Amino acid sequence: MTLLAAAFALSLAAVPPSAQKPCEELKSEIAAKLDAKGVKNYLLEVVPAADIKDQTVVGSCDAGSKKITYKKDASPAKPTAPAPTPK
Repeated sequence: MTLLAAAFALSLAAVPPSAQKPCEELKSEIAAKLDAKGVKNYLLEVVPAADIKDQTVVGSCDAGSKKITYKKDASPAKPTAPAPTPK
């Protein structure tokens, strides 16, 4: 049991503290920092780590299984109103 506990502790030490945070919490923290610096028209997205290609990664979360990407000169898509239901 002690060996297992030691192995678990070492595995947590290898992961940066930000990677252990829930993605939405870290995404909110990053957005707050960008907003405080006056950054406008950006998009932060949570993406599975395996799907990262040429995006700019600004954070890691869910024990490194997901990354938070940043895109400048973008804004999130605005939600559209649901289509009216026929009567």
